[in-house]
Amino acid sequence: MDSIIKKIIEFRDERDWKQFHNPKDLAISLTLEASELLENFQWKDSSEAIKQNMEQIKDELADVLIYSLMIAHDLEIDIESAILSKIEKNAKKYPIDRFKGTSKKYSEERE
Repeated sequence: MDSIIKKIIEFRDERDWKQFHNPKDLAISLTLEASELLENFQWKDSSEAIKQNMEQIKDELADVLIYSLMIAHDLEIDIESAILSKIEKNAKKYPIDRFKGTSKKYSEERE
Protein backbone atom coordinates (compact mmCIF):
# COMPACT_ATOMS: atom_id res chain seq x y z
CA MET A 1 0.00 0.00 0.00
CA ASP A 2 2.83 2.39 0.86
CA SER A 3 4.37 2.12 -2.62
CA ILE A 4 1.02 2.92 -4.29
CA ILE A 5 0.47 5.92 -2.02
CA LYS A 6 4.01 7.10 -2.75
CA LYS A 7 3.36 6.92 -6.52
CA ILE A 8 0.09 8.84 -6.14
CA ILE A 9 1.73 11.58 -4.08
CA GLU A 10 4.71 11.80 -6.46
CA PHE A 11 2.34 12.15 -9.41
CA ARG A 12 0.45 14.93 -7.64
CA ASP A 13 3.53 16.74 -6.39
CA GLU A 14 5.28 16.65 -9.78
CA ARG A 15 2.34 18.64 -11.12
CA ASP A 16 2.13 21.01 -8.12
CA TRP A 17 -1.47 19.99 -7.48
CA LYS A 18 -1.27 19.72 -3.69
CA GLN A 19 -2.32 23.38 -3.52
CA PHE A 20 -5.74 22.29 -4.82
CA HIS A 21 -6.00 19.17 -2.67
CA ASN A 22 -7.42 20.19 0.68
CA PRO A 23 -9.56 17.60 2.50
CA LYS A 24 -12.86 19.22 1.49
CA ASP A 25 -12.04 19.35 -2.21
CA LEU A 26 -10.60 15.83 -2.17
CA ALA A 27 -13.82 14.60 -0.54
CA ILE A 28 -15.87 16.38 -3.20
CA SER A 29 -13.73 14.81 -5.93
CA LEU A 30 -14.09 11.40 -4.30
CA THR A 31 -17.87 11.75 -4.38
CA LEU A 32 -17.86 12.89 -8.01
CA GLU A 33 -15.69 9.93 -9.02
CA ALA A 34 -17.95 7.54 -7.09
CA SER A 35 -20.88 8.96 -9.07
CA GLU A 36 -18.99 8.35 -12.30
CA LEU A 37 -18.42 4.76 -11.17
CA LEU A 38 -22.12 4.40 -10.44
CA GLU A 39 -23.04 5.81 -13.84
CA ASN A 40 -21.55 2.69 -15.44
CA PHE A 41 -24.31 0.65 -13.81
CA GLN A 42 -27.21 2.98 -14.55
CA TRP A 43 -30.13 1.33 -16.39
CA LYS A 44 -28.39 -2.06 -16.52
CA ASP A 45 -28.22 -5.09 -14.30
CA SER A 46 -24.82 -5.75 -12.75
CA SER A 47 -23.69 -8.46 -15.16
CA GLU A 48 -24.65 -6.42 -18.21
CA ALA A 49 -22.90 -3.32 -16.84
CA ILE A 50 -19.73 -5.28 -16.09
CA LYS A 51 -19.71 -6.86 -19.54
CA GLN A 52 -20.20 -3.51 -21.30
CA ASN A 53 -18.20 -1.17 -19.06
CA MET A 54 -15.40 -3.09 -17.35
CA GLU A 55 -12.61 -0.73 -18.47
CA GLN A 56 -14.52 2.37 -17.37
CA ILE A 57 -15.43 0.67 -14.08
CA LYS A 58 -11.73 -0.04 -13.44
CA ASP A 59 -10.79 3.56 -14.24
CA GLU A 60 -13.48 5.10 -12.06
CA LEU A 61 -12.77 2.71 -9.19
CA ALA A 62 -9.09 3.64 -9.47
CA ASP A 63 -10.05 7.33 -9.25
CA VAL A 64 -12.16 6.66 -6.14
CA LEU A 65 -9.27 4.81 -4.52
CA ILE A 66 -6.71 7.43 -5.52
CA TYR A 67 -8.71 10.23 -3.92
CA SER A 68 -9.35 8.07 -0.84
CA LEU A 69 -5.66 7.34 -0.46
CA MET A 70 -4.74 11.01 -0.92
CA ILE A 71 -7.16 12.01 1.83
CA ALA A 72 -5.76 9.34 4.13
CA HIS A 73 -2.19 10.41 3.37
CA ASP A 74 -2.86 14.11 3.91
CA LEU A 75 -4.77 13.50 7.16
CA GLU A 76 -2.19 10.96 8.33
CA ILE A 77 -4.78 8.20 8.62
CA ASP A 78 -3.34 4.70 8.75
CA ILE A 79 -5.56 2.91 6.26
CA GLU A 80 -5.01 -0.58 7.62
CA SER A 81 -5.85 0.50 11.17
CA ALA A 82 -8.88 2.47 10.00
CA ILE A 83 -10.24 -0.49 8.04
CA LEU A 84 -9.64 -2.99 10.84
CA SER A 85 -11.28 -0.62 13.33
CA LYS A 86 -14.30 -0.20 11.08
CA ILE A 87 -14.65 -3.97 10.59
CA GLU A 88 -14.59 -4.35 14.38
CA LYS A 89 -17.30 -1.68 14.79
CA ASN A 90 -19.41 -3.31 12.08
CA ALA A 91 -19.04 -6.73 13.74
CA LYS A 92 -20.63 -5.26 16.88
CA LYS A 93 -23.38 -3.54 14.88
CA TYR A 94 -24.06 -6.61 12.76
CA PRO A 95 -23.63 -9.74 14.88
CA ILE A 96 -23.69 -12.92 12.81
CA ASP A 97 -26.59 -14.47 14.73
CA ARG A 98 -28.86 -11.51 13.89
CA PHE A 99 -27.70 -10.48 10.43
CA LYS A 100 -26.42 -13.52 8.55
CA GLY A 101 -28.16 -13.74 5.20
CA THR A 102 -30.10 -10.48 5.51
CA SER A 103 -29.55 -7.11 3.88
CA LYS A 104 -31.29 -5.19 6.65
CA LYS A 105 -29.56 -2.28 8.30
CA TYR A 106 -28.64 -2.53 11.98
CA SER A 107 -31.36 0.03 12.80
CA GLU A 108 -34.07 -2.18 11.24
CA GLU A 109 -35.66 -4.95 13.24
CA ARG A 110 -35.16 -8.36 11.74
CA GLU A 111 -38.43 -10.18 11.12
